[in-house]
Amino acid sequence: MSTSRFSLSDATLRQMASDAVAHARSLGASAAEAEVNDGFGQSVTVRSREVETIEYTRDKSLGVSVYLGQRRGHASTSDFSPRAIRDTVEAALAIARHTAEDPCAGLPDPQRHPVEVPELDLHHPWDVPVEQAIDLARRCESAALEHDRRIGNSEGANLYTQQWHFALANSNGFCGGYATSRYSLSCSVIAGGGDDMQRDDWYTVARREDGLESPESVGRRAAERAVARLAARKLDTVQAPVLFEATLAGSLVSHFIGAVSGGALYRQSSFLLDSLGQPVFSPAVRIDEQPHLPRGLSSAPFDDEGVATAPRVVVRDGVVEGYFLGTYSGRKLGMPSTGNAGGSHNIVVSSGSLDFAGLLRQMGRGLVVTELLGQGVNTVTGDYSRGAAGFWVENGEIAWPVHEITIAGNLRDMFRGIVEVGADALERGGRRTGSILVDRMTIAGN
Repeated sequence: MSTSRFSLSDATLRQMASDAVAHARSLGASAAEAEVNDGFGQSVTVRSREVETIEYTRDKSLGVSVYLGQRRGHASTSDFSPRAIRDTVEAALAIARHTAEDPCAGLPDPQRHPVEVPELDLHHPWDVPVEQAIDLARRCESAALEHDRRIGNSEGANLYTQQWHFALANSNGFCGGYATSRYSLSCSVIAGGGDDMQRDDWYTVARREDGLESPESVGRRAAERAVARLAARKLDTVQAPVLFEATLAGSLVSHFIGAVSGGALYRQSSFLLDSLGQPVFSPAVRIDEQPHLPRGLSSAPFDDEGVATAPRVVVRDGVVEGYFLGTYSGRKLGMPSTGNAGGSHNIVVSSGSLDFAGLLRQMGRGLVVTELLGQGVNTVTGDYSRGAAGFWVENGEIAWPVHEITIAGNLRDMFRGIVEVGADALERGGRRTGSILVDRMTIAGN
């Protein structure tokens, strides 16, 4: 595959990372690791059919961590000159000399590094000329503006492209790296006028350009969503089922991942302490981590420490079977790394048989949430309270749009109260899930 637009070749990145590690060892470090990154991107925004911004970025960085026994120091630079790299290594060593010993610090077990690195098809170069990028963004916004006469304004359409590659090396003898690409197209428009104005958006993201939805489709969906919210009402406070649309359902999964991740667990700052082997979700829920999905948005053959990743079941029949740990957090908890230094990899929530319409019929009467506002989630207690907007459902069908409401509950009860996961699966940000129906929450309105 071509990587000609990168500033440096893959071989050069690997050599730089290995040289930094070797220099640290020559100066007395008992262990060391280095990561070198190189990438570029382009962002084009069109608003009211006129070009608003064109941005081009090119980034590079080198980070070095060194260990003197169990004392760690870290330093980084964006200067790739030999002198700057040596200075960075020496700065990391100087920091390590003045830090306290940490019994959990250190590189991962050498046996946890991958023997073979699977090809995951993560890099697809797309050298889109700026004129073509403008045309794609303009087509996207025009499709929204022309879809319905009630679309009165636009917040713009944006085409974003990014390609990057990296190399990671450590004194265990591991040296690996790969290239990735990520492309997205988005549109946000405003419907109505006067006192009745509603905004909504839509976006598509993929590893290669032909995986994106068409510009016209993205624009139309943004317009349809904005128009559907016109004439929104408030609600009286009520307890009722809540259906989290697939676009938002991944946020519930993210709250779970955060609560069972190493940092929250060893700091005792999670409402899901000691949840391994315990029923946290309803029996209808299964969650897998699938790091080796070809072209997956969060696929990775190894984590940020070079620990090999592997597919696994995280939740089965509602029972937690795995945490999300890196080497350090695993040692703090007396457990092995799960290959999650740096985050999770392609979280997939198994779908049921009901599509979105089927979920509405099953719910009967309740709230569909299509927008969440604010950050009212306490991961220590599980308390959940967020501003929301969406649609009220009567007799299994959408009756009218609602806004200026708050939905509240506790994540423990919400997880145990999941009735169904829809077949309308959507992948966004490394979370793949359908709409999630929760049996009961408090909906605060008037």
